[in-house]
Amino acid sequence: MNLRFNTTPLIPLGAKLLITAYVAVLIPVYWITYGPTNFLFFCDMALIMTTVAMWRESPLLVSAAAVGILLPQLLWATDFISSLLGIPMTGMTDYMFQASIPLYVRFLSFFHFWLPFLLIWLLRKTGYDPRGLPLWMGLAFTSLYVCYFFMPPPPAPLQNPALPVNINYVYGFSDVKPQTWLPEPVWFVVLQFMLVFLLFLPTHWLLKRLCHPAIK
Repeated sequence: MNLRFNTTPLIPLGAKLLITAYVAVLIPVYWITYGPTNFLFFCDMALIMTTVAMWRESPLLVSAAAVGILLPQLLWATDFISSLLGIPMTGMTDYMFQASIPLYVRFLSFFHFWLPFLLIWLLRKTGYDPRGLPLWMGLAFTSLYVCYFFMPPPPAPLQNPALPVNINYVYGFSDVKPQTWLPEPVWFVVLQFMLVFLLFLPTHWLLKRLCHPAIK
């Protein structure tokens, strides 16, 4: 893992403090609202990883977070804007417009919108480390297997509607009911292939092409 001891920081102290303060508020609010299992979501994992990466000025951690969530979160941002215009694309940001979720919680969830742009900015500072791909895949697949074998399927129970279910889509793309067009174990295998070949590898190849090599 890259450790730097330069006297001139790559990332401004103000940016580090701002993101750290944000995460310091988000973690207890999310813990109380959704419970600790919410942090198994890739997006939450990437946010915490990015915060650590900024303090360590680690190209490896920045690259791992970018590989994992850059494309999904850009899609989230696009869906959020389209939903504001009344033409939602995927429905993945519907919860941002649900009055049943406190406004301050939805405000904190807005990190899905700005996190990919923060990561792009950080990559320009640190460069891209190809080792981010295997690091993220190891973390992501650990989360997937925990979610599949130990976390609840959809829907959320009536007595606890905020409980995270179907974390990272291990039961399909709906939080209302599991998918039925494939046997459950087959879907789980297909999901892993989709993540690798439609998200992680394309992002890795794109960042290797567009970003300068990691600063050692």
